[in-house]
Amino acid sequence: MEEFGIVYELLNIDPDFADTASFCVKYNYPLEYSGNTIIVASKKGPERYVACIVQASSSLNVNQVVSQLIDSRKASFASSEKVVQLTGMMIGGVIPFGLPQNMAIYADEELKTIDYLILGSGDRSTKVKIAGCERI
Repeated sequence: MEEFGIVYELLNIDPDFADTASFCVKYNYPLEYSGNTIIVASKKGPERYVACIVQASSSLNVNQVVSQLIDSRKASFASSEKVVQLTGMMIGGVIPFGLPQNMAIYADEELKTIDYLILGSGDRSTKVKIAGCERI
């Protein structure tokens, strides 16, 4: 992240609290300042995967919004096994940095309105707090 000039803080956490809702309660962070990087798969046509970053306080509209973005009639969350295979990261720890180069990344427009965002870091024992979400 340094090579991209991204200001961040690494937060060491208990892996039992890596899931976003549990993390927010345990470490006293509001849901709207935490995000989830969700890998979505096309279900019709050619196999495609995209990463979607959304605030933890909102939901991802896979079949109406994401399917249109990836030009597929239908889409769904990628399986845990496929996420690990594609990204090398654990569920609950996926971060939009270091993903395969051919994987598109879509970020919710609302992320531009917050001062910082907490994301997974690739594993379940740390989170990354990123400053200045206007760059996402």
